[in-house]
Amino acid sequence: MTSAGLWWLLAGGVVALELATGTFYLLMLAIGLVAAAVSAHAGLLLTAQLIVAALVGGGAVVGWHLMRQSNPKPLNASFNRDVNLDIGEDVNVTAWNGDGTCSVKFRGANWAAVAASPQDTFDLGTFKIIAVHGSRLTIAKIPGTP
Repeated sequence: MTSAGLWWLLAGGVVALELATGTFYLLMLAIGLVAAAVSAHAGLLLTAQLIVAALVGGGAVVGWHLMRQSNPKPLNASFNRDVNLDIGEDVNVTAWNGDGTCSVKFRGANWAAVAASPQDTFDLGTFKIIAVHGSRLTIAKIPGTP
């Protein structure tokens, strides 16, 4: 078996391992193994193939890690409008219960709600939904509204 064939088998094995584990970093290492296979096809010596595999695979891992760190982490689904379209919608609070909860009419149903900030509890008027936790809304007072 040629060294290029061995590199291709290693790359395929690492891709299969990635599919089994879900570790995306293994795909970055597989890129390095593919680069080594290409360098073997180009006729480079084994030492050069190893260096290519290490530089390309290691560089891809470092690059992926830096890219992941530079992107902000996604919001929790309870607070993310991309996941729950109710977030950002307005509700009207007409009365509060003694325990700091209220019942608001939203989308044709009554929902339990709690204020995000303790100082907003027992204020009446228009609130904005900032999170949904099961069947309970977390709401915040919209500044300047009665």
